[in-house]
Amino acid sequence: MKFTLRQLEIFVAVSRTGSVSRAAEKLFMSQSATSTALGELERQYNSQLFDRVGKSLKINEMGRRILPLAVELLDRAEDINNTLKGHQGYGLMKVGATLTIGNYLAALLIAEFLHLHSDSQIKLEVHNTSTIIQQISNYELDIGLIEGACHHPDIEVEKWMADELVVFCSPENPLASLEQVTMDELIKTPWILREKGSGTRETFDHAFHHYHAQLNIRLELEHTEAIKRAVESGLGIGCISRLALKDAFRRGSLVPIETPNLDLQRYFYFLWHKKKHQTPGMREFLTLCREITEGIERSDQVDLSRIHND
Repeated sequence: MKFTLRQLEIFVAVSRTGSVSRAAEKLFMSQSATSTALGELERQYNSQLFDRVGKSLKINEMGRRILPLAVELLDRAEDINNTLKGHQGYGLMKVGATLTIGNYLAALLIAEFLHLHSDSQIKLEVHNTSTIIQQISNYELDIGLIEGACHHPDIEVEKWMADELVVFCSPENPLASLEQVTMDELIKTPWILREKGSGTRETFDHAFHHYHAQLNIRLELEHTEAIKRAVESGLGIGCISRLALKDAFRRGSLVPIETPNLDLQRYFYFLWHKKKHQTPGMREFLTLCREITEGIERSDQVDLSRIHND
């Protein structure tokens, strides 16, 4: 066997970043050492793994065939390393979550997992749906928890639980006193929305697809908390998950607007790469998420008191 684990680690890093220099930074190596190791791997097997396009490297067909095998081998090597060191946990697991899930559920689920498996490590990344899908497809994450649709051919998608978006405003907004608002009133009112590429925006755009060109979109923001603050200050109305609004509705700082004619239902999903080795840690984490949310009809009904809290 001619290759080393270090060469495979460099190959995976370059495939993820598309650049020797960025891979070197990620691995805390010099650019020359990284380039030499990658070149040696290709020379040893007289096989090119990347197409050189200007200063960037694009993984080719041979590289794509090797990538899932290299990722799996590195994962198993890490398991062996942890076992030999006497670790009882599941090693490092990389979880990606979209903003609503990441801000209101994922951190608590991860805290419970680490309470049960204290010798494990989890790195949580919070991005919008399109970014999480890209990272899963590129083997950068082990598991994704998303709130939008995913149709990527290389990604396994499992429905998790239902979620609902809700239109909302400040208590001082004239729409707050109405039992039900018309589409004409919604069209005329300024909106504060999530950015394109988010699962929340995708559901909103689908619900308003006949009227989108007429909407008065005043502001687009990447974070749900920023949208809540903007709506509270009277800049307009918003539409985000009921889960993210649960506390604000209870306090009365924000109020829901009834829109029975709009379909604002959606689901949360689990994602993982079809070709990625599913480690015991991944399986255990998914099982925990399913158990904690078992029997839940909608995300805002999750009993967070079930989750361990010291």
